[in-house]
Amino acid sequence: MPAPAPSDRARLPIAVYVLGLSVFALGTSEFMLSGILQPLARDLRVSIPQAGLLVSAFAIGMVVGAPVLAAATLRLPRRTTLIALLAVFGLGQVAGALAPTYGVLFVSRVVSALACAGFWAVGAAVAVSLVPVTARARAMAVMVGGLSIANIAGVPAGALLGQHAGWRAAFWAVAGLAAVGLLGVVALVPRTSVPTGADRPQLRRELTIYKDKQVWLALTATAMNGAAVFALFSYLSPLLTDTAGLAESWVPTVLALFGVGALIGTFIGGRVADAHLFGTLFAGISASTVVLAVLALTAHSPVAAIALSLMLGVTAFATAPALNARMFNVANAAPTLAGATTTAAFNIGNTVGPWLGGLVIGAGWGYPSVAWTGAALAAVAVLTTAVAFRLHRTTNRSRLVASSGAANTPSGTPGTPSGATGTPSGATGTTPATTAVPETAKQL
Repeated sequence: MPAPAPSDRARLPIAVYVLGLSVFALGTSEFMLSGILQPLARDLRVSIPQAGLLVSAFAIGMVVGAPVLAAATLRLPRRTTLIALLAVFGLGQVAGALAPTYGVLFVSRVVSALACAGFWAVGAAVAVSLVPVTARARAMAVMVGGLSIANIAGVPAGALLGQHAGWRAAFWAVAGLAAVGLLGVVALVPRTSVPTGADRPQLRRELTIYKDKQVWLALTATAMNGAAVFALFSYLSPLLTDTAGLAESWVPTVLALFGVGALIGTFIGGRVADAHLFGTLFAGISASTVVLAVLALTAHSPVAAIALSLMLGVTAFATAPALNARMFNVANAAPTLAGATTTAAFNIGNTVGPWLGGLVIGAGWGYPSVAWTGAALAAVAVLTTAVAFRLHRTTNRSRLVASSGAANTPSGTPGTPSGATGTPSGATGTTPATTAVPETAKQL
């Protein structure tokens, strides 16, 4: 009689929560500049657009740093890599707090972004390695939840510090959070040894994941979903004041509501995505498309703008755990590069979305046009997910037919032909043909 399967709701290791705490510090640093841009620009005697380049520098550093650092640290112990990257990130915050000129601050932001990207990539790989496959989305929900809480608490707190204690105080605060995260990683993340022999990581072997169509489909869906959200979020403040007619004092409240929605969405996505991965993706991204389109139509209503901002936080972040888990499923043979690819994809979206939003605003189409832009980008993500789902079903169905044919051997013993694995693209190992149908159903 087979042993009972472990509970899908087993408690996550505390190390996963330590990684989530560290992500809270990273996320606060990434987004806090929106609240301290004006005092920073005045102090360093630069224009607002120049100060805004610090945000772009961080995003570009994340895009470049994730795959580069993942490849560079591939053969290092992951715990050691996490400690080193978190230490560099903390020192980058200290350098930013002490920066005498805009140039020094710019360099500190790039260095911090590189360390942040590397930590995200390696930390995601560590998080999924500490839990069973059936809990990957929950583990990633904890890490994404760190970002959500950064938006709810970290960014507003950074703005308050910037207003009352100077913008440099916000950098010191993030450096302190990084120190706490560093202590947690040292104390609670388990040590890992570098694999040797046949299991030794090889960059050339890991790079083969990019030959898989599913990897590129997952990357595209992730980038388009992020672009859809940030096309609107980057210009939410002027939309609320200039279009909906809200007072500026309402902006922090609405931003916090978006963050609350993001936290709720992350919790929901983390609970259901492991059992219904594609269903979560379809439902979440389709709902974001609808919310953005309705917001474009009702942007002049203050009540609608506030309510839909909250709803967008829920729908957009409900997909985040599923998007992360999907990438690890299709790139299972290269977990570090899978995490790096997901990080880069999210930040490509974070860069492209605001850029496209700026283009439509510059064309004179008004602030509601950014919501239409977001809806169009989200629709592309839905289409990409549909293609991925069709390919997933076709692949599994062909494997099931092949395995069933092999089962009709004279001896009557079930067999599996060479190349038929019965698992999703990217997964390793060989399972009986009977597991192919439940695996497909679990993705719905």
